[in-house]
Amino acid sequence: AAATRHLAESGLDVYAHNIETVERLQRLVRDPRANYAQSLAMLKEAKGCGVYTKSSIMLGLGETIEEVKQTMHDLRAVGVDILTLGQYLQPTPLHLDVKEFLTPEAFDELREYGEEVAGFRFVASGPLVRSSYKAGEFFIENMIKGDKQQQQQLQG
Repeated sequence: AAATRHLAESGLDVYAHNIETVERLQRLVRDPRANYAQSLAMLKEAKGCGVYTKSSIMLGLGETIEEVKQTMHDLRAVGVDILTLGQYLQPTPLHLDVKEFLTPEAFDELREYGEEVAGFRFVASGPLVRSSYKAGEFFIENMIKGDKQQQQQLQG
């Protein structure tokens, strides 16, 4: 918690930590030193420091749409503002197999759900979206500027 606070209070605008996958698949997908509850706790701690928080989920590893939606709600419950959803692509034959290639329409539906139902400020969702999605960075920069201007107007 102290390391998370130290980083979150270092002057950055967005604290990013990827949850990677749904809770059921954590042990299969992630390093055993990382887990779902730990990731949620880190994101909550960072949010408590007043920064924007961002996370990412890879899709196509065998998760259900309901599990993705639950993960969205879990992320929002700890204050995550920004979410990226992208297709998992197997980097080498030694890595996990792709279980499913989601359609662009499925990604669109998840983006809409994330913004309109779960309540994220911004969701970048598509087969080629990565956690460092550049088109999203432009939106996020403008969101931060707009929020800062709004705060200044309220204070001054």
